[in-house]
Amino acid sequence: MKNLLCLLVAALAWSSLHAADFASKPIRLIVPFPAGGTADVLPRALSEKLRTRFPAGIVVENKPGAGGNIGADFVAKAEPDGHTLLVSPPGPIAINQSLYPKLTYDATRWEPVTVLAAVPNVLAVSNKLPVKSVQEFITYLKENPGKVTYASQGNGSTSHLTANLFESLTGTQMTHIPYRGTAPALIDLAGGQVDVFFDNLGSAGQLHKAGKIRILAVADNKRSVAIKDVPTFAESGLTGMQAVTWFAVVAPPGTLSNVVHELNSAFVEVLNQPDIQQRFAEQGAEIVGDSPAQMGRFVRSEAARWTKVIKDAGVTID
Repeated sequence: MKNLLCLLVAALAWSSLHAADFASKPIRLIVPFPAGGTADVLPRALSEKLRTRFPAGIVVENKPGAGGNIGADFVAKAEPDGHTLLVSPPGPIAINQSLYPKLTYDATRWEPVTVLAAVPNVLAVSNKLPVKSVQEFITYLKENPGKVTYASQGNGSTSHLTANLFESLTGTQMTHIPYRGTAPALIDLAGGQVDVFFDNLGSAGQLHKAGKIRILAVADNKRSVAIKDVPTFAESGLTGMQAVTWFAVVAPPGTLSNVVHELNSAFVEVLNQPDIQQRFAEQGAEIVGDSPAQMGRFVRSEAARWTKVIKDAGVTID
């Protein structure tokens, strides 16, 4: 009984110290991609709301480069106290370990916090490209093998792999033009310097609505409420073409479960607020807000799925 009492006292003392620690130090949200894309927009939308739980402040920092690996390495080597977190699309969390021959961090050791949201990828084309549907696009590619250029946010990004999945399913060939993030790729797509971008809807949707690019299909099992007039790939006659970009929060390896669950509670609380749900919906993002355990299982399944895509399509880092 005495030992149990000592443990309870120690736990209460730790909890009190931990709460004080969170109140005195800012939380750093590291985004491993440049500003301007959905990966950057979503955590910035959350940051103001999170300040009610973390009064010392929330700082969003962009540390782009190497397919997200630079920012991921920074977080992996940070103190595992819950004050430095990675907020990222799948690359550094579930994909890069299957693409890069050697990483400076172990992606299997991240401590999952929560998946914030999922956004379907879309087939977006330049207005200069003479196609208005998926089938017209496939025909055009077969008539012009290797002549059509497609952008990506960088080697190994979901846009890169989604394009490879499309090529594998259709027996077509395009030329890859990797960019340093979403924003410059979209600028060149709208300007006609690149032909195609398998971007996520959150970034490409506004340009489509403004008539500056054309979205031909959504890579999900249902149409998006954000662009209801655009069909899915399955509706366009191409089954198996599903690619959804998700955005998640992970903590450095070794972060205590108590800390992880406190962080999870804060993020999920904010995600449930109506104005945040509205802002995410405007980005075409479907809120998830799962538990650390649920996220862990999901990430493992996603890692296996994308590893198969990489292997089947023979994707290499160029």
